[in-house]
Amino acid sequence: MITRNTIKFKVTELPISDVVTKFGGQPNWLEEAQWPISSEIDSPMRFICQIKLTNDLFPGCEGKVAYIFMTDDDEYVDGTWEPDGGENAVIIQPGGKPQIKVRNNTTGPTLQDFVEVKGKTGLYPIDIELAVDLSASKDPEFIPETERFDLADEDYEKYCNKLGGNKIGGTPSFLQGDEFPGNTDDWSLLMQLDSCEVPFSINFGDSGVSYAFINKEGTIGKFLWQCC
Repeated sequence: MITRNTIKFKVTELPISDVVTKFGGQPNWLEEAQWPISSEIDSPMRFICQIKLTNDLFPGCEGKVAYIFMTDDDEYVDGTWEPDGGENAVIIQPGGKPQIKVRNNTTGPTLQDFVEVKGKTGLYPIDIELAVDLSASKDPEFIPETERFDLADEDYEKYCNKLGGNKIGGTPSFLQGDEFPGNTDDWSLLMQLDSCEVPFSINFGDSGVSYAFINKEGTIGKFLWQCC
């Protein structure tokens, strides 16, 4: 069994300045800022979240923080779903190895929600910041898709249901084919985020789910998403 922390989002009235797991707002950098830049439009990516790593989920990574970003601009940019497409990033501090161009920007675009504004028509974007409550439980071990297809329908449904939801750590529940960044033994699920179950706007395609991964050394992260 693999330990996971299920995510429950909480509205916060004041900016979160501590180095804790959070969504939106601005990153609380541990080292010099490393804001990733879109390969196509040369603009800062949108900050999604920061995750404080702990040894119970990621052995040997206690004290590190993973910062997750994705290109999200008024101008359409292709390839945000690809782990090596140059349009998303996982930055790890301290001691991380960014896999994309970064700049020393301490602040930049962040998560948004779209709300009604009195006296106006349509919805308007507002920046948001969310705290989290985390509850620990266990996921079953990963079963490759070639073996999942051999499960009885009832067993397959039970397996998939156990892996769903927004979580840190655990076992990925891929919407499409298995898509680890490399050998499954070399990567751990860092975060799974279901765009249908979050209180903010994020584009993972049609009812998409994103997956962030971290290597065993805690130095490199990868991000991707799949949709229906």
